[in-house]
Amino acid sequence: MTLPTLPRPHYTVRMPEGHVIHRLANELNERFAGRDLHITSPQGRFAAEASLIDGAPITHAEARGKHLFIDVDAPHPEHILYIHLGLIGEMRFEPTDDVWGQIRLRIDNGEEAANLRGPQWCRLITDAEYDIAVAKLGEDPLREDASPDHLWPRVSRSGRSIGSLLMDQKLFAGVGNIYRAETLFRLGISPFLPGNQLERNEFDSIWFDLVGLMNDGVRAGRIDTVRPEHTPEAMNREPRKDDHGGEVYVYRRSGQPCFVCGTDIAEKVMEGRNLFWCPGCQPD
Repeated sequence: MTLPTLPRPHYTVRMPEGHVIHRLANELNERFAGRDLHITSPQGRFAAEASLIDGAPITHAEARGKHLFIDVDAPHPEHILYIHLGLIGEMRFEPTDDVWGQIRLRIDNGEEAANLRGPQWCRLITDAEYDIAVAKLGEDPLREDASPDHLWPRVSRSGRSIGSLLMDQKLFAGVGNIYRAETLFRLGISPFLPGNQLERNEFDSIWFDLVGLMNDGVRAGRIDTVRPEHTPEAMNREPRKDDHGGEVYVYRRSGQPCFVCGTDIAEKVMEGRNLFWCPGCQPD
C-alpha cells in the first residue's frame, strides 16, 4: 500500500501508538533518504555511535509496531538506528538552525533536521540484531506483510482477556490503549472476554477495524474513531478536547454518557493501564 504525501507534523504525542511511528518513517523516507546527512548527538549521550554513521545517507526507514528502524548506508556493521520513543520521547522536524533542548540524535540534511528528544532508547545495531528485535514483535496492522492468520491461533488458545491481548506487542504490534478501547467498543466486544472464547469472525472484525482505524491515523496524524453519525456536528455537541487530538467513543471518557446508549463510560486498571469501556454496549 502506498501512503499519500504527508504534511510536516510535530510529533509530541504521549505514549505514541503505531500510526505515529509509521508517519515518522514515511517522513524520514520522503525528506531524508538518499541525501548526505550530518548525524550528531548534541546532547552527547549518542555521540560515539553518531560519529560512525555521520555523513552517510539513509537507505530506508521503517516502522514495526512502536519501533522505528533507520537503515543508514554506512560501511560499519552497526548501521541501523533503532529508536523507541517510550512514554515521553518525540521526534520533531525543525529548521536546521533551530537547536534547543536535550537532542539525543540529530539528522540534518542541510535544510531541516529530525531532532530526537527523550526516547526510551536510541541504539545503533547490526543486521543480526535487527532480525532478533523484529522476531520479538507481533503482527502490525499497518504493514502489508502482517498475517492475521498467523496471529489467530495464539489469540484463540489464550485464557487472557482480549483487552489484555490487544496490548501485548508480541501479538498486536503498534496497538495501544486508545486503539484497544475504541476498536472493542466499535464492535461491541467486552474487553474481559477471554481469547479462547473469541469467535474467529470477531477476531477478524477486530483486525480489520484496526487496519482501517490505524491507516486513518497515519493519514490524518490523529486518532478519530467515531462514525459519521456520532461526530460533534451530527450530534450537535462540543468537540472532544484531549491531547491525543481526535474524536473517540470511550477513551478518557469515564463517567460521561455513551454516545450510543447513554450508559456512563466505565474505567478500571487492567495490567497497569487504564481501560475504558461501555457496560451497556459491551456487556460481559
